[in-house]
Order: sequence, then structure tokens, then C-alpha cells
Amino acid sequence: RICTLGRCVGVVACKGPRKGVRTLSSALKQLRTYSCRVKAARRTRSFASSATPAASLSPSEVVASGEPYYPDEYILGILKEVKTIAMVGASSKWQRPSNFAMKYLQEKGYRVVPVNPGSAGSKILGEMTYASVLDIPTSIKIDMVDVFQRPDRCPEVTKQAVERGASVVWLQLGIVSEEAKRIATDGGLKMVMNRCPKIEFSRLRGELSMHGFASNVISSRRRVIGGKKDDSEDGSDLKPKTESDKLDSKDAFHSGNCGFDTLSIHAGAAPDPTTGARSTPIFQTTSYVFENVDNAASLFNLQTFGNIYSRLSNPTTAVLEERLATLDKGRGATCTASGHSAQLLALFPLMQPGDTLVSSNRLYGGSITQFGKTFQKFGWNCIFVDTDDLKSVRSAVEKATNVKALWAESLANPGGSISDIEGLKQIANENGIPLIIDNTLATPYLCQPVIHGADLVVYSTTKFLSGHGNAMGGAVVDSGKFDWSKNDKFPSLSQPEPAYHGLTFQETFGDLAYTTFSHAVSLRDLGPTMAPINAFLTITGIETLSLRMEKHCQNAQKVSEFLLDHPEVDWVSYAGLPSSQYYDLVKKYTPNGAGAVFTFGLKGGFSKGISTVESCQIFSHLANVGDTRSLILHPASTTHRQLTEEQRQAAGAGDNVIRLSIGLEDADDLVRDLNRALATS
Repeated sequence: RICTLGRCVGVVACKGPRKGVRTLSSALKQLRTYSCRVKAARRTRSFASSATPAASLSPSEVVASGEPYYPDEYILGILKEVKTIAMVGASSKWQRPSNFAMKYLQEKGYRVVPVNPGSAGSKILGEMTYASVLDIPTSIKIDMVDVFQRPDRCPEVTKQAVERGASVVWLQLGIVSEEAKRIATDGGLKMVMNRCPKIEFSRLRGELSMHGFASNVISSRRRVIGGKKDDSEDGSDLKPKTESDKLDSKDAFHSGNCGFDTLSIHAGAAPDPTTGARSTPIFQTTSYVFENVDNAASLFNLQTFGNIYSRLSNPTTAVLEERLATLDKGRGATCTASGHSAQLLALFPLMQPGDTLVSSNRLYGGSITQFGKTFQKFGWNCIFVDTDDLKSVRSAVEKATNVKALWAESLANPGGSISDIEGLKQIANENGIPLIIDNTLATPYLCQPVIHGADLVVYSTTKFLSGHGNAMGGAVVDSGKFDWSKNDKFPSLSQPEPAYHGLTFQETFGDLAYTTFSHAVSLRDLGPTMAPINAFLTITGIETLSLRMEKHCQNAQKVSEFLLDHPEVDWVSYAGLPSSQYYDLVKKYTPNGAGAVFTFGLKGGFSKGISTVESCQIFSHLANVGDTRSLILHPASTTHRQLTEEQRQAAGAGDNVIRLSIGLEDADDLVRDLNRALATS
């Protein structure tokens, strides 16, 4: 696998100079030369490449998925050089993606000439429309041809671009044509495929970050978000309001070349452009002033990026969203008020009344209640299965009606069992549904579900991400890899949205569709917004995530080993113990540690569990996990109390079970406290 743009994207397909495929040995040699090795399988905090940096790869390098890779310098160079764009397939309807892109690029100072034979002779957004690129008057110098056409039409358009003297051909999202690429290359033109210039401009200029998308750019320079082409006659550069507002390759790091600790501190954050404040400010505001009426309309139409109302987006929260998306190698993230609300938001774009969710039965007790009871009020059904038995999972998915997602926890609460994410992903793929992984207990430091195939990753940020027991929150990270339009199962994303006058999210926003919907519809209508102060506290907590998780896991290992040999303890369920059935899965999915939440069984049953909890002096008896302080709980009498005895047993929360969340204290003190409590009770 190779790592580009901060995410694992597949296997390099190494091609010869023009024709054919090289031998396997040659392909492997090239792979070794260019690949950025993903080091999640080692005990290291570095995500950086030990080979050639991703930013230095050739623009023509193509991955197996058919998605070309282009260094930021390549894209930035095009956006800075181009002045006039011929947009082939431009539409006069504002809901269409081409109209979105045209309006945005005009606002950024580009001249965009529409090309559409059906609208020739009329004006679109103030510009005369022409039937073809060759029909545009020669008095208009065309620098780039932006193509909204089917792949089979792209070669002819590219020939016209070559004949017209353009320097760039840009194929929009979802459009890849090797024949068009060959024609462009032979004609001396630069080629970009499966990208949107609007999205790339907004990413490199920081606007994309305002809605929680991973920009893959890190900079300690103070710069104003946005920017336009220069107002001067030559229009030769992206307009910098100050010298430090300029974004050049020397000013920024590509996040794909940065280690985990660097990303934990810097991803999504930059000095405040107005004050220079280095720590992320808390934007405690409900709403934001519009530049003018047209800007307000564009924001409400989703035609441009920016803030409207803090129920939808907030600058402080956006920093946290981008940081989580970057750490998880995802495309974007949506933060919410709690982990439970994140679970609701994760499913809201996918589920309709009568649809079914297939979920692991090893979940936090509140999740089982939410899935099994509360969701029934929405007309959503849930089938709980033992995800250790992949045959049972496959059977449930294939036999149930209208299954829309498969759900599991990477590290299960309370028992600390580990899910076989790749095995579950295979089942999800076979049935055209997304795999959703709750990664709360593992965090991105221990496990990155997207690397192993997860389409969506859910968090209660209240736990280890925040880490100090002082900030509620949740998050949904979208990998950006699931094609919501490949079947008819997800109409909210693949069909026209009435609330936005027929806009189709997948068509318009591509791999940004899910996160855009989550902000524009889910948060708008359900409203579980994360408070800016909680976002700030969680941002601060993540800065020390790797340091804390290492200590959490070290302490958990020592405490679990102590309990394993204690005469009052019947069993210990901790995946870090060699005796655990999940020990091999630890090496594969959580190589940096087996987490800090686990259970053990007492020989005295229900009453023994209660007395043990009440006898502790260092462990705090409360309903939370992931604190700096060590926590203890008797699930059968608290978090799993509302479940049936059968459900409690299936979830690993029987009457004799004690759940521990190991904190950052000295391990010897934790052992002494438990030893005394077990003896006293």
C-alpha cells in the first residue's frame, strides 16, 4: 500500500513509458522507490515516509483505483498560472455542479467561458456561451479547459484544447480518460483528472478546512483564509492580503509527510490571521456576518465555503474536525454534542424508515439501547450479531431486509475485544453497504480503521480523545472512499435533495458529499452541535494523545497481569494478554497497545462486584472511560442495567463483571488499591 494525501489509497499500478504494464519485478522495484510505508503496524508514532516524500511523486503516478495523484505544488502551479478557463458542460441551472464551480471560480478572479451547445448564444453567469471550445473567439486566450463530460467525450474535447492552444486540461470529479491524457501529453498540455478546481483551490487556500475537511496542509504562517486572483491587469497570482497570506510550497508541509505527533498538534490549526494567536481561539458566537446579499445566497445554496450559524459550523470546532479527519486518514469529519449524537448522525444520511442496521452485540450498553429501542421510533431496525463469527454476520446481512450499514467497535466496551475490521469490510463490500467502526476506545493512535477498510469512523470524543473527563463530544469521520451513488440504497446522498432545490450531494461534492450532508442537513435539522469550549478542550487533549495512550496501555498491561494471578479473580478479558483470543488481532489492528479499558470476573458474583467497587480509594466509581484518572464500574448495576440478562452476557457485562478504565497514575498504586479492595470486599 502507499500513502498519498495522508491516506492509504491502494497498490501502485506501474505502467511503462506509454504502453503495457511492466513485469512484476519492475513494478515492485518502482513501488519500493515511491511508496510511503504506512507504519501503523509498528510501535512508532511516525506516519512519515521513510522513502521518497509523497509530494515528490510524479503527477502521472496512478494508483490501482484509477485515481491519479498530483502533488500540491503541481495543482498550485496550475491555479496560479491560469487566468481564463473554458468550462465544457457548463449549466445555467444553479443546482448543477458545473454552475457551482463556475460561480466560485469567478468569485476568485478567474474568467470562466461556458461551453454548452444547448445554451450557445445565451449567457451563463454573465458570460456568453459557445457550442465548442473552437467556437470561442480567438481574442479570448484560453489557458485551461475544465471538462464536465463523460469520459468517452473527453478525447475530442482534449483535441480541441490542444488546437486552441490551452496549457491545461482538467477533468472533473469522477472523470478519468487515459486516451484524453495521452492526447494532452502528446500536445504538451498538463492534465488533471478526477479533481475539481473549486475544491482544490479552497483546500489549498484554507476554505475547505472551515467545514472539517482534511486540507492535507500544515503551516505555522499567519495567513488569511480564501483569497482571489490579483486585481491587477495581468491577474497573475492568487491574491495575498499580506505577504504571509501567500501559500507556496515553501510555506507549508504536506500532512502526508508528517508524523502522528506533529499532526496531533498542528493538523487543522494555524495562527489566527487577525491577532496572530497561536493557540486556537474559542469562537463563542452564534452567527457570522455576510459580505453581501450574493455571498449570503451562495452560502445558503452551498455554492461557496463559509460560516452561517454555529449549529452548522464553527471555526473552533472546524479545527477539531480537520484534525480528526487527518489523524484517521479520512476526507472530512463532523463533530457533535456527544458520542450518542454522533451515532445518530452517522446513520441519518443512510437510513430510511424500514431500513436495517446490522451491529455487533459487543457494544456499550447505552449503544445497544439506542440501536435496539430508540431507533425503532424512527422506523429503523437493528439486528445484533456476534462479530467474532463472520459467517453469522454474513448471514444476517444477506437475509435481513434493506440493510444499510454494518457496525462494530474496534475495541469493544466493556470487554476490550477486538473486531476483525478487514473481515467485516469484505462482507460489507459484498453487499454494497458501508462499514462503520466505533473507534472510541482505540483512538487513531492505536487503530486507524480507514486503513483497514472502514468507510465511516465514529467517536465519543468525551473519552480518550479529550482525555481529561471535562468535555462532552462526538465525531463522525468519513473516509471519502464509499461511492454513495453506486446503488440505489442511499437516496439522501445520491438523489436530488428537495431542501436544496434538487441538488444531489454525491454528484455535486464527490468524496466530500457525506460530510457536507452531515453539516448542511443532519446538524441543521437534528441540531446536536458541539460547544466551542468542548471543541477547544478536545483539541488541547489531542495534542498529548500519543503520550497519554502509551501510558494508559502500559498501566493496563500491568494491572491486567496482576489481576490474572489474583485468587479472587475468575478471569481477565484484556486483549494484551497472551492468553486472550484477541491477542493476534492486537498485533494486526492495535500494534501500539490493546487499550486501557477491560473487564475481569469476580468469583463472588453480583454482590462481590458491588462491594469491590465501593471499596476502592484511587479508582473513581463513575460512568465514564478514557480519563486521566482510573475508573471502576459494575456494568450490570449501571451502564448495562437496562438490558436483559441475555443481552448483558452477550455484551460481556454479566453479574460478576467489573469494568476498569486505567488512568495515568503510577501502576503500583493502582495495583495496591485493587488488591486492598478485593481483600476488603
